[in-house]
Amino acid sequence: MGRHNFKKLKIWQKGIELASYNYKLTRTFPDFEKYNLVSQMNRSAVSIPSNIAEGTSKSTSRHFKKYLENSLGSAFEWETQLIIAYNENYLNKNKFEELENEILQIQKMTGSFLDNLKE
Repeated sequence: MGRHNFKKLKIWQKGIELASYNYKLTRTFPDFEKYNLVSQMNRSAVSIPSNIAEGTSKSTSRHFKKYLENSLGSAFEWETQLIIAYNENYLNKNKFEELENEILQIQKMTGSFLDNLKE
């Protein structure tokens, strides 16, 4: 397997965009969430592109796939946390739907990338 340049991968780029937006969003949450939901969402959002980047350093597709799977897991984790934030009224319905569409797109793109990665 030739190594990928993670900065050129659309899934990494989308992950970076989501992480940046996540930080803007979580700054609006109540202070008492700082060490709870805010911390969890920040870690999950950062983990999405970070795992992709780390995976590109691996010498085999099998190892790269493990990091992509971790990234995908973090995307599902972040989606769950987004739902919790919405249920707690930390964001409005329009913003929730916009972000849910973004994370679903990242999940689909990552899943497709995984499926098409040669062993």
